[in-house]
Amino acid sequence: MAGAHILLVDDDTDLLRLLSLRLTANGYRVTSADSAEAALARLSIELPQLVVSDVRLPGRDGMALFQEIRSQYPALPVILLTAHGTIPDAVEATTLGAYAYLTKPFDAKVLLDRIEHALSLTAPAPAQGGGDERWREEIISRSQSMAELLAEAKLVAASDASVLIRGESGTGKELLARAIHRASRRAKAPFIAVNCGAIPEQLLESELFGHVKGAYTGAVNSREGLVQAADGGTLFLDEIGDMPLLLQVKLLRVLQERVVRQLGSDQGRPVDVRILSATHRDLDAAMLEGQFREDLYYRLNVITLTLPPLSERREDVALLATRFLHALAAKYQKTVSGFAPGALEALTRASWPGNVRQLYNVVEHVCALATAPLVPLTLVQRALRVPSLEVLSYTEAKQRFERNYLVQLLKLTDGSVADAARLAERNRTEFYRLLQKYDLNAAQFRADGVADS
Repeated sequence: MAGAHILLVDDDTDLLRLLSLRLTANGYRVTSADSAEAALARLSIELPQLVVSDVRLPGRDGMALFQEIRSQYPALPVILLTAHGTIPDAVEATTLGAYAYLTKPFDAKVLLDRIEHALSLTAPAPAQGGGDERWREEIISRSQSMAELLAEAKLVAASDASVLIRGESGTGKELLARAIHRASRRAKAPFIAVNCGAIPEQLLESELFGHVKGAYTGAVNSREGLVQAADGGTLFLDEIGDMPLLLQVKLLRVLQERVVRQLGSDQGRPVDVRILSATHRDLDAAMLEGQFREDLYYRLNVITLTLPPLSERREDVALLATRFLHALAAKYQKTVSGFAPGALEALTRASWPGNVRQLYNVVEHVCALATAPLVPLTLVQRALRVPSLEVLSYTEAKQRFERNYLVQLLKLTDGSVADAARLAERNRTEFYRLLQKYDLNAAQFRADGVADS
């Protein structure tokens, strides 16, 4: 990722200079340090997006530096450079969460490839420009498509125009609506969200527009509706495509007249409310089928913003997963600090039909079951319901089959070597040799614990 900030740590000044020049020539911004202490000082001033460190350093060594980084900045990727004698340390560091290690002398292209790959999985979100960005703080992203969408959303927020937010389920349509509200002049007024598909039709009218006492059986008191509750602020109508046609007519009247009438009343009350709506349905098709009013559609769809699915913003997966993991670890009081590199890559490559909501559920799954500081690949595969792919050599596959076959025979025959050999169509001497090869004791499969002779 061009422009990314990399911290280089090495006490070899010549190598440090060479690496700095090479990375700078490839578009990276480089900061260097010649010791672990200097590196930690740099980290306290400005957090880079990647650390590349030698293992052998004066004073506190690279392993100690790595452990400090893992403790203070668990999402910050680290690549270790090591001489031959320190390979065991580097291997240990990799199991603890170092992104990769390279043995000196290393190929410059290999280092650049590892850096690019590490940044593609784990780089934190860049600054989204100057100014106060708290309005969009809930939206975690570094993708270009989301940056362009958020820039449009901030422009839209300055007006009172109705906005239709499109996107698949789980993409974060309500988060975007809340962000628009926070960036608008209405930010200090109420934001009211209504899921039109989650409220039964007979209750939705009363929820939206309110009712007067005696309007229907059970209406023992008058009640203000959610449209009135949002007066001065923003009303977010989620899944607007599921709103019944009768209520579409009443909503259209509110938008046209800026007046709301409670159920059972003929008196209108003025309201000043901005409407944001969202849907995952194809409203154009719904209009053709007579399921959605065309006049309401054009009232709601003054401006359209479309959220991309997570599969089209894969550079955000690692950011989201890491943020979710930290929040959930705190919630469940777990000591989980991050994902193993293979686990993070598996998350990035997943299809995500359920989008960000599905990613959150997967991270909650692995956080609840994690027993180590780093979430392993196998646990992620289990949460994704992806079978673990293990490629064995022919010899390994044959040996595994033979051992499992022998175990099944001994279970079937209650540890009788004679019966097992007969089923396998082998003589007992040959069968005993096979048992010895795989260190299998037939007596362990017998109820009385004694093998036959």
